[in-house]
Amino acid sequence: MKKFFEEFKKFISRGNVMDMAVGIIIGGAFTAIVNSLVNDVIMPAVSILTGGIDFSGLCIKLGEGEEAAAINYGSFISAIVNFLIIAFVIFCLIKALNKFHKEEPAKEPTEKECPYCKSMISIKATRCPHCTSQIE
Repeated sequence: MKKFFEEFKKFISRGNVMDMAVGIIIGGAFTAIVNSLVNDVIMPAVSILTGGIDFSGLCIKLGEGEEAAAINYGSFISAIVNFLIIAFVIFCLIKALNKFHKEEPAKEPTEKECPYCKSMISIKATRCPHCTSQIE
C-alpha cells in the first residue's frame, strides 16, 4: 500500500499533471466568460436579426401544464454557439502559440565516422587523425 501512495505522489507531482489542473481551472473560468458573452451579447443580437426570437425560451412541450416535460432546443442552440466560440478561441490561441514555437532548421552534421577505425572525425577531414587512413 505504501508503494501505491509513493507512485501516486510521483504521478501527482509531475509537471504535466499540475499544468492540466491549471488548464482545467482556467477553462472553467473561461467557460463562464463565454457563457456570459453568448447569453448576454451574441444571442440578443441574433434575436434582433431573427425578428425578436428569444432562443433561451424555445422549447417543445411534451405535455399539458406547467410541470410538463419539455425539449429545450433553444438552450441547445446556445450551447452550440458556446462550443463554436470556445473552439474558435482555442484554435486562435494554438495558432498564435505555434508562431512562437518555430522549429529550428536541422543543423548540418559537423562530424562523420571514419570507415576504418569507426572514430568520429571532422566532416571536412580527408585523412583520419586516429588511424591516418585516407578518407574519400
